[in-house]
Amino acid sequence: MAGSTPTTGARRAFLAAAVRRPGQIGAVFPSSPRLAGLLASVVPSHGAPVVVELGPGSGSVSAPIADRLPAGGRHLAVELDPALAAYLRRSRPGMEVVDGDARELTSLLAAREAGRVDAVVSGLPWSLFGQADQRAILAQVSAVIGGEGAFTTFAYTHTLAMSSARRFRRLLHEAFDEVVITRTVWRNVPPAYAYVCRRPVTA
Repeated sequence: MAGSTPTTGARRAFLAAAVRRPGQIGAVFPSSPRLAGLLASVVPSHGAPVVVELGPGSGSVSAPIADRLPAGGRHLAVELDPALAAYLRRSRPGMEVVDGDARELTSLLAAREAGRVDAVVSGLPWSLFGQADQRAILAQVSAVIGGEGAFTTFAYTHTLAMSSARRFRRLLHEAFDEVVITRTVWRNVPPAYAYVCRRPVTA
């Protein structure tokens, strides 16, 4: 269920990945059910949508995505960490887990005949990426959602005034015509907010 507490197995998988690869995880707690539900709110609940999740981790956001996704929908999760990818395959058999890098999103999806994407939901640790990598990933996201899809990601409230956070926000405004900053989710560790982006800006 979307509001359920993460299982012990999920916590262990997440913490093990954070210890093993701190430069890739960027957090010590999975997203709370409230933040996860906010991120998943762009997932269409009718038709046969294709939804891509970037950096699903132990699956805290995967649960509300699956809850919203209709029977004809498709949920692909791109995960770089092999151990987390293996955990997701065991714990969420209905999700298509893709081992790979978000910077290669278009080719990863093309290999699975999933060129049209209705929503991209990201749990990636943007603060750990350089600006060039941030731009590259946002370009990939823009390419797959086109003019009709939506993109959501999140940031921690305490970083709002940091230069890196302001720089990433500028990148979002450069990449998308619409960038909405949601309310703060206080019941998250640490408190966080989401970006909801639509209509990529084409050069």
